[in-house]
Amino acid sequence: MNFYNEIKQKLIDNEIYEKVKDYSKERNRVITYYEIGRILNEAGSVYGEDIIGKYSKRLQIEVGKKYDKSTLFRIRKFYVIFSNEKVAPLVPQLNWSHCLILLPLKDVNIINYYANQIINRNLTKRQLQDIIKNNEYERLPEETKIKLVNKDKSNVQDFIKNPIVIHNPNNIEVIKEKTLQRLILEDIPSFLKELGSGFTFIDYEYKIKIGNRYNYIDLLLYNIDYNCYVVLELKVTELKKEYIGQIEVYMNYIDNNLKKSSQDKTIGIIIVRKDNKFIMGYRSDNRIISKEYELV
Repeated sequence: MNFYNEIKQKLIDNEIYEKVKDYSKERNRVITYYEIGRILNEAGSVYGEDIIGKYSKRLQIEVGKKYDKSTLFRIRKFYVIFSNEKVAPLVPQLNWSHCLILLPLKDVNIINYYANQIINRNLTKRQLQDIIKNNEYERLPEETKIKLVNKDKSNVQDFIKNPIVIHNPNNIEVIKEKTLQRLILEDIPSFLKELGSGFTFIDYEYKIKIGNRYNYIDLLLYNIDYNCYVVLELKVTELKKEYIGQIEVYMNYIDNNLKKSSQDKTIGIIIVRKDNKFIMGYRSDNRIISKEYELV
């Protein structure tokens, strides 16, 4: 079993490919490294761990200095992790810089989540680093994580983070809803991403008339993926029962006055400084959810 010659030839082919076909070289590199990782894993089981060190010395002389011992260990680790049936189908759609960022992650479910985000959101290396640093997966509801593992159908609420991170670069003291609203509006793209996919901004202080009085919805959004309006209310206190009644009225108004028959019912989100699970347990409408916010 001449493992070394097979590895060497694959690396040489990849080096040539990278010089000739720039548009697809990343995909070829990932596939090549995956195959080399498989061979290194097999070679290690036959000859022991020392074989990687021996191969790296020869490869640095015969192919290139970048193929040192640590690089070969990373390539083998890449194969060991991504040979898992959950993530193996994603390999051809990733590039090597993304894979290197994912390698330190321990849980294959976490790796699977972020790999899918790379593909679905077309994330750059920097964007991937940012969402991992912000613990995007860890802030998902536990029910959502179970759905991801079981590949169950998701709904509009599933990917709303908790807490929701709101950028506050100047460390403004937030004691009023208006201040919180202003911080959100200053970086609305980041805020919408905290809510999940498909969210679009319609208006703030959206004016509605109920009886003889005008009311104002803090933020009116729409979710394209789930074809529904989203009413969002901001509170800088602990969740109170009257907040649920308030947003329920707004949701009903949107359903009766804006929603078309082809659209799904409106969702309500209450963003609060501190949640109250007891109150949420007694809400009458499961379309209403609450999430805490965190200023960063």
